[in-house]
Amino acid sequence: MTKIALFGAGGKMGVRLSRNLASSEFQTAHVEVSEEGRERLKAELGITCQDPDAALEGARVVVLAVPDTVIGKVAKAIIDKVPSGAIVMCLDAAAPFAGHLPKRDDVTYFVSHPCHPPIFNNEDSTEDRKDHFGGVSARQGIVNALMQGPEADYALGEKVGKTIFAPVARSHRVTVEQMALLEPGLSETVCASLLDIMREAMDEVVARGVPKEAARDFLLGHMNILGAVIFGEVEGVFSDACNKAIEFGKPVLMKDDWKRVFDPDEIAASIQRIT
Repeated sequence: MTKIALFGAGGKMGVRLSRNLASSEFQTAHVEVSEEGRERLKAELGITCQDPDAALEGARVVVLAVPDTVIGKVAKAIIDKVPSGAIVMCLDAAAPFAGHLPKRDDVTYFVSHPCHPPIFNNEDSTEDRKDHFGGVSARQGIVNALMQGPEADYALGEKVGKTIFAPVARSHRVTVEQMALLEPGLSETVCASLLDIMREAMDEVVARGVPKEAARDFLLGHMNILGAVIFGEVEGVFSDACNKAIEFGKPVLMKDDWKRVFDPDEIAASIQRIT
């Protein structure tokens, strides 16, 4: 069996990964520094954590399910004990992009990140549709990047990604730089910011007298159909009134140069702030 050493196994993400790995073909050694995390892993999955050195012995893949702010520290602490030829996997591109992984030419660096279940999906049950984060029962896409290492290692890295984020509908190969454009660029700087603005807008119309439930139903319903048209989920066009509202609304809401958030220096600055 291929051995995986999972660091951060008792955290929120770590427990999710541990649950999926428990039913996989991989042999998993779990590492967790916090007592709370070790107790959580034991209570929820009946898993006992191991000493880092024992976990790393013979490991083919080392998964770092730890926060971006400590990936560099954790990686530097264990890198001398990672077996030659092993894959060190991060779950976010931020720390690798920022150069926080230590130099070690004889190990592979791989990044795998979930897309999360899409708004438009074909899940059959209410339970599946409520798996908003993914990794439980709703299908999602994942993105993978082989940062360094032999091309042959991509297949194993992708296989691990498909396992820990299962069920996976689609797997996409990108570069670390492209993954940074996706997050924080596309998903957080743009999408999360605009969604937060939409929530503020809903609160504003409520403050101006619209009943809260009416405003919420109206906004979420229009997000559904407008999004379906904009992203090509359904065939359709907007009314002349809607197109006119967009034409005049965009300049009020957005600066002309807003796409500079995707410039390399802006992406680098954003990642620097979170790592």
